[in-house]
Amino acid sequence: MSHHCHDEHAGHGHVHDHSDDIQPALQSLLYKQIDFGKITTLNEAAPGSGAAVVQKTWGDRFAVEPELQSDVDEQLLMFVPFTGQVRLHSILLRTSDSPSAPHTLKVFQNRDDLDFGTASEAPPTQTLQLVRSSDIQEIPVKRALFNSVQSLTLFFVDNFAQAVGAGDDVDDEDEEVTRINYIAFKGEYMHLNREPIEFLYEAAANPGDHKAIVGTKEGLGSDLHRGGM
Repeated sequence: MSHHCHDEHAGHGHVHDHSDDIQPALQSLLYKQIDFGKITTLNEAAPGSGAAVVQKTWGDRFAVEPELQSDVDEQLLMFVPFTGQVRLHSILLRTSDSPSAPHTLKVFQNRDDLDFGTASEAPPTQTLQLVRSSDIQEIPVKRALFNSVQSLTLFFVDNFAQAVGAGDDVDDEDEEVTRINYIAFKGEYMHLNREPIEFLYEAAANPGDHKAIVGTKEGLGSDLHRGGM
């Protein structure tokens, strides 16, 4: 395994791929909590390619295909819903060390009504600056802003060709193409279980002092603790 880790570093620069990191990474990935069938991506060159790069597993994160490419210009707008409520910690991306790598990412929380016009004008939950790299980028978010996430909208505003100039390593036709190979999310998942349950606790020795409390399963432990006090 150590030889494999050395090969990863030799081929990709600084890559978060130590064998000891794999299990913790899998534990915090919000992969199974994504509603893949409801992902939509505006301005994708190939239909369904946006959902396909999100659906790549951790083991496929370095796979060349599928790849998300923008179509008529460099911008991409992706809506990613979750099956419940999550606390977002970070966004993982793999792009490339090329002018087609996305440069600016605006992230919106719980907005299913955005198009390119509204996303350009609306204040995002957070704006992130990306880097040109073929490594896995883990971009932390301000956790206090993402405590109650049911969906994310990712607005890739520009790429490095548009933001800082293409230079000599890209032709004019490719300046407006943004390419993304892998997208994932880290955080905590919270089941949206609000089914009321009723239980009894004894406040005093007298049976007449028994009290009924209606609460949720999430609050059961804390309510019992307070009742015992």
